[in-house]
Amino acid sequence: MEQSDEKVVHVDPIAIVDEASGAPDNEKGSPPPPDGGYGWICVAACFTVNCFSWGIVASYGIYLSHYLSNQVYPEASAFDFAFVGGFNFSMAMLAAPFVTILAREYGIRFSMVTGAIMESGGFVAASFSSRVWQLYLTQGMLVGLGVGFVYIPSMAVLSQWFEKKRSLANGISAAGSGIGGAVFSWATEAMINHIGLQWALRVTGIIIFVANMTAALVIRDRNKHIRPPQLALDTKLLRRYDVFLLLSWAFISMLGYITILFSLSDFALSIGLSRSQATDIVGFLNIGTAVGRPIIGIWSDRYSRIDVAGLLTLLCGLCCFAFWLPSTSFGLTVFFAIVIGAILGVFWLTIGPLCVEVAGLKELQSLLSLSWISIILPTTSVSEVIGLELRRSGSSREYLYPQIFAGLSYIVASAFVFELRRVKGRERQQIS
Repeated sequence: MEQSDEKVVHVDPIAIVDEASGAPDNEKGSPPPPDGGYGWICVAACFTVNCFSWGIVASYGIYLSHYLSNQVYPEASAFDFAFVGGFNFSMAMLAAPFVTILAREYGIRFSMVTGAIMESGGFVAASFSSRVWQLYLTQGMLVGLGVGFVYIPSMAVLSQWFEKKRSLANGISAAGSGIGGAVFSWATEAMINHIGLQWALRVTGIIIFVANMTAALVIRDRNKHIRPPQLALDTKLLRRYDVFLLLSWAFISMLGYITILFSLSDFALSIGLSRSQATDIVGFLNIGTAVGRPIIGIWSDRYSRIDVAGLLTLLCGLCCFAFWLPSTSFGLTVFFAIVIGAILGVFWLTIGPLCVEVAGLKELQSLLSLSWISIILPTTSVSEVIGLELRRSGSSREYLYPQIFAGLSYIVASAFVFELRRVKGRERQQIS
């Protein structure tokens, strides 16, 4: 069948998925993203959300190290504390289907305000915990649910406001987790030393409440223009090969991400570094995150977003073998922390733009919901428990096997992105 000249001129191979996938053109019937304007206010709001959700979570290694070394909960094991930290991720992801429906019915602000209350309440309640099961419920589950209710509704907003600068906007936003992680890593250690563990948790909870409530009040989505279906579990998307590749990359890369994030502080202690130096390692990792993510965003907008995601995933794995494996000194560990900090969270930086590349803007929330579900298992401390099991206690290289595990996870995950690149390239050739 012949197409009119007008149709040929306006076809956008990036925004349209081929007819075999069953997905519609997501740009039809809605104005294009403005690439600025109030969108920059939303960038600031999302930056704040990342800073006071994932940034806080990234500093859990400081609490973990304190719990382990001071026997705060004598009946608890290292696995208990690993699960507490893992719940910050897994409960956030487990809440994704419910939060997606809640945001569809009542708007994103209601969900985010609820999340701000839960996350801050979790830290305050944790300060009164006297048994490890109470820590599970408060600093683990309640904080994790709060993070999910705040972060998940905000994740799709920037891709609705930006097109040409989509990855840059998401990169600036994602840098918030690095800034927050760095600040709270050092601040948490200082607060524990000066005002005690309980008040450190309470002060953190109060700060979280003020910051996230402010972000929730100023953020604004464009759902009325785009009219996304916002399905919690879109089975039609699940049947697509490109979606399978994307979700496989998410699952496997997260195994390496959690292992590195929660192991690095204790690894520093295992090679003979002081507690202060271990805290510095976590801080430098988050500085790398803050600096690297906006730069990666610029690269992603300039070059292929899928290519950049694949190359960075592969680079994460290679860095584990090149720099972490031989690391026995403070200097090399700091270097590794800064480099890996810039790139290890490639999932969080690129998942929004990649979902648009795979399924289009209209299906963004639905595919994001599937993405969150896909990483529930690796974030439920499965990764960290595997890492702890692989440790060789008493050995001169206690973290050798966790290092290998993290590196291989990223390398295997990169293969799925490169296959996704091949599939999408073939689709574009068929359209053109």
